[in-house]
Amino acid sequence: MNGALDLESELFQILPMSQIPLARRSPIPPENCNLARTIEIVGDRWTLLILRAALYGVRRFDDFQSELGCPRTVLSGRLRILVDAGLLTKKAYKVPGKRARPEYVLSAMGMSLRPILIGLTQWGDVWLGKGEPPPISFTKAGSKTAIRAGFVDPEGREVRPDQIRAVLRG
Repeated sequence: MNGALDLESELFQILPMSQIPLARRSPIPPENCNLARTIEIVGDRWTLLILRAALYGVRRFDDFQSELGCPRTVLSGRLRILVDAGLLTKKAYKVPGKRARPEYVLSAMGMSLRPILIGLTQWGDVWLGKGEPPPISFTKAGSKTAIRAGFVDPEGREVRPDQIRAVLRG
């Protein structure tokens, strides 16, 4: 079995994720977990707000600072982390009569977070929206058809959250 865990006999295998049994430890140590690595990069409030603003087209330091009210030193540090991690790229722009300054543009890696951030938005609409219509919604480009974040299998069929199971590789 080349070192892989046989979860066919494990309780994880037969229960949907909504019924995961009590465990004393996660099955994957944080130092080996891609979710933990992701949280290290994007898991703080300012970083997520910067990514949110960037997804809506904000690119310039002063615009981020003005919109978010983030202390300049904090903003500078978070932008550097996002650039170093590959989620943003720095591109120079120059306003006539002024010095060149950087714009922070989402990379392909950063843009790939869009479904996750839309999912978080829609989660907030449901759980934090107090029954009010959401301030923003998402539609399929070129139509007015509403979309929502979700999971699909390789054939494109929707998979409900209660149908998802974790499979350890190892």
